[in-house]
Amino acid sequence: MLASLLLDYPDAPWFDRAGTLRAHAAGLPQPVAEPLIRFLDGAVEVGPTAVQREYVTTFDLKRKCSLYLSYYATGDTRRRGTALVTFLEAYRAAGWEFDAAELPDYLPAVLEFSARSASPVADALLSAHREGVEVLRAALEDGGSRWADVVRAVTLSLPKVDQATRERVLALVNEGPPAETVGLSLPMPAFRARESR
Repeated sequence: MLASLLLDYPDAPWFDRAGTLRAHAAGLPQPVAEPLIRFLDGAVEVGPTAVQREYVTTFDLKRKCSLYLSYYATGDTRRRGTALVTFLEAYRAAGWEFDAAELPDYLPAVLEFSARSASPVADALLSAHREGVEVLRAALEDGGSRWADVVRAVTLSLPKVDQATRERVLALVNEGPPAETVGLSLPMPAFRARESR
């Protein structure tokens, strides 16, 4: 739940509750608490304006730093709509009705669902998108982003990554999310007119 709150946009209420969130983080096991406390202390030190600017630059302008989990598997393709419906169906299967301003695959929403739901559907939903979480973590670490600490803490609470998942993550890191090509205008090849006989 802490990671869900920390990955949301750092507005004024976010900063108002930073001290409370830090106190909760301090009560977690040390490997998870340490990156969350480091993140909170750093964010409070630089202040709202700088952190808000970094947030937008990180999550809104970089393809590999999307907080929308289905984006990693489907990109902005036609398959994304189906993936979003799958998220909504998972929420409903667990007895939840998704009612938020964000899309249902928004990582903070999925983390909240996992933290507050007793349903195994919540954990299965997060596990099914483990590759996306790992790509996000790798991109944040490579970019030196302060949010790498938060996503690293999330990955520490998930089951270990197996070899097959590791290979899929590496492919996504190298290639990025899929791109839509259907319906795009491509340059037409030049044709020579045939001479009539």
